[in-house]
Amino acid sequence: MIRRSILAAALSLLTVAALAQTATQPTAATSPGATPPAAAPATPKARSELTLAKFQKRREKAIMAADTDGDGKISLLEWEAFQAKRNVKGDAAKSFARIDSNHDGFIDRAELDAFFAKRFARLDKNGDGILTADEMPGHKSAPKPEQ
Repeated sequence: MIRRSILAAALSLLTVAALAQTATQPTAATSPGATPPAAAPATPKARSELTLAKFQKRREKAIMAADTDGDGKISLLEWEAFQAKRNVKGDAAKSFARIDSNHDGFIDRAELDAFFAKRFARLDKNGDGILTADEMPGHKSAPKPEQ
């Protein structure tokens, strides 16, 4: 129980740090005496970066499509049907159990947020609270590994 509390506190701190970092960065318009940056380099970079909040929101939206009865949580049967529809290889029950951290037989939004916060922390190699294209190996914008 203490481990879960520590994990929840750590994930909360990561979320707050990521949000604080993005909220406190000055923009060119608000910085006195700053010259506007070139528009071309900033646009592609912004598209390839994800904060924890955006990462969780995108993933949660995709996964909650499995909630076919609309009750706000995913049962094992819904999860198995969702995984079969997506042609996911592997044991759906194992992946369900990994996400269902309180073992109540359902995956809810809080469990998804915690699961994706762990995944985000693993992917965020430099710990800056932002995923860049080179930190997202499975992402379509990530550079391809050398063969």
